[in-house]
Parts: sequence; C-alpha cells; structure tokens
Amino acid sequence: MTNRNDCIPAELKRRLDSGEQFIVIDVREPEEVAICQINGSLKIPMGEIPACLTELEKHVDDEIIVYCHHGVRSGHVQRFLINQGFTNVRNLVGGIDRYAAEAEPGMMRY
Repeated sequence: MTNRNDCIPAELKRRLDSGEQFIVIDVREPEEVAICQINGSLKIPMGEIPACLTELEKHVDDEIIVYCHHGVRSGHVQRFLINQGFTNVRNLVGGIDRYAAEAEPGMMRY
C-alpha cells in the first residue's frame, strides 16, 4: 500500500527518463552507493542529513525523492525533512532494491 508521499520505481524511472526536474537523495552509506546507484542523485548518508540542512534549504519547496536500500532509512529521512518544513518529500517504495528489480533489471543488487 502506498500513499501520496510515496514514489514507486516505475514512476521514478519514467520521470528520470523524461528529464523531469526534481531532487533525488540517496541516504545510503558510501559502501552501498559503490555497489549501485541512481545516476544524478545526491549522496548524503542518513546520519549526515541534519548537518546538511543548510545546504538542502534551497530545495525546501522542490520535490525531493529519497531512497535507501529497502525504504526504511529513507522513510525516516522523509519524515525528518517534512518536520523541518520541507513541503514535498517522497520516499521510493522498496528502495533501490525494488527499483533495480522493477525498473533497472541490469542494475547490481545486494
């Protein structure tokens, strides 16, 4: 079950391929990013998000899609950013694992 603040892999893939403008943030650790990633995403590990708020504030009203491995960490980041006043933060359902399985079948998985 998804809600309006969720993004499913097929939607993200379609929007990336069409060149739509929005922010994608990968909140995984560097060793995870080294395995696979969604091109063009900002890499900010979950634990560093609070320290990066000043940098992210320029995107306070932009659409932001956050992802991690399975969607749990990014769900926490989504709630944190919304609580900080960000107005349009969405979580990639199933994280990069589901994205790789459904939208990028050639992508390395772990």
